[in-house]
Amino acid sequence: MNILLCKFFAKPLQNQTMSKQVERHDISDELYVYLQDNSKRWYARIKVAGKWHSKATKQKEKEKAIGMAYRLQMEYQFMADRNILVSTKRFRDVAEKAIINMQEALDNETGALNYKTYIQVLRKYHIPFFDRIYITSIDSEKLREFDKWRIEQFQRVPAKSTLLNHNAAMQLVFKEAVDHKWMLAAQVPPLSTKGAGSQRRAHFSHEEYERAFDAVLALEQNSIREKTRQIRELLLDYMEFAVNTGIRPGTEMESLTWGDINIDTNEHNIIFYITVRKGKTVKHTGIREVVCRDEIFSSVQSLRERFPNRKPSDKLFKLADGTSSKELGKAFEKAISEIGLKSSPHGVRTLYSLRHTYITWQLMSGNVSMEVLAKQCGTSIAMIEQHYSHVTPKMYSKELSGVDLGKEKTKVKDKKASGSKQNEARLTELFKEWQASYKRRGCI
Repeated sequence: MNILLCKFFAKPLQNQTMSKQVERHDISDELYVYLQDNSKRWYARIKVAGKWHSKATKQKEKEKAIGMAYRLQMEYQFMADRNILVSTKRFRDVAEKAIINMQEALDNETGALNYKTYIQVLRKYHIPFFDRIYITSIDSEKLREFDKWRIEQFQRVPAKSTLLNHNAAMQLVFKEAVDHKWMLAAQVPPLSTKGAGSQRRAHFSHEEYERAFDAVLALEQNSIREKTRQIRELLLDYMEFAVNTGIRPGTEMESLTWGDINIDTNEHNIIFYITVRKGKTVKHTGIREVVCRDEIFSSVQSLRERFPNRKPSDKLFKLADGTSSKELGKAFEKAISEIGLKSSPHGVRTLYSLRHTYITWQLMSGNVSMEVLAKQCGTSIAMIEQHYSHVTPKMYSKELSGVDLGKEKTKVKDKKASGSKQNEARLTELFKEWQASYKRRGCI
């Protein structure tokens, strides 16, 4: 038996280096078995038709591994004789090809919105781990090693929904390989979806949201740079829209334009409607109309004052120079971290938690059915029941307890201490002005 250490130059994998060959046993000039430092099972290396191929034997004992290597050699020779032996590729190369195709589809607006997520997970997890491994060498054993490593990176068992995204990304890579005949469909290994069970979604109580709002307001008032102040000012409006509509922070919110806001008025009363045209579920559910809580009044008025030359096609959430900002999430995280609200019993809070907050508040009010709420938020009743089941009994507290404590009116957070406090006559005139603006320019 020949024992040697192979020279293996690989990029560091965060806190872990890629696998190295630590033991090798030559069977013939065209066949040998070897062990890697990250597995107790032997791999076979087979030369057929002038090219080398690697395949797991799934055996821990060397003698059994040698027997399996002979069998694999026969299978590879059989495929070569019938011209069905694929010329394999390294995982990184195939994944990069899949990413290029997904990005082109996104650029042409023909790809699924989830492609953005798939590209991110491939770059962050799959490519660093599998890297230069031949795609035909990825089997159930290798996937188990990846699962273990991924848990270490997450520092927890990923949720099932996360695994579904990861698996979808991986399947696109395998499809790329099969389409280019770099592997056979029969060689694609099954992917596991055994993730952590669904968990309650982190949200804010009314009091916590007011504290978060005040924290961002304080940051805005203490900003040194003008652009930083504008980002924090915009964040306040972004928060108000998210927590009072249930629209998803991210693509749904950031794609909104002035032309997407519609109103119905009756003297000093107003109802806001927002058309959601882009986002996670629009491709499947279609465009939806969202009815807003009237607490967004002051934010709408503030945005109108800041952008007097607005056009229907202009993005709603933008800075003074017309650009969007990717810093809203960081600014929000900074604010809630400073007041100790980033962590909650149900996970870390982010801007997306404002959507969960909206759903939780609506359920606890008992005034909206799950069916209506699901349509409003572009989700399913099953999804609401799965993640917000803890809230459901509270919806029927009066019926279950026989005691009616009444409903406390939600405190309206108004960052300018105006808007909703204006007298009815002024509101009537203001809404007439908004309607006239809509007829004139196509937006309020």
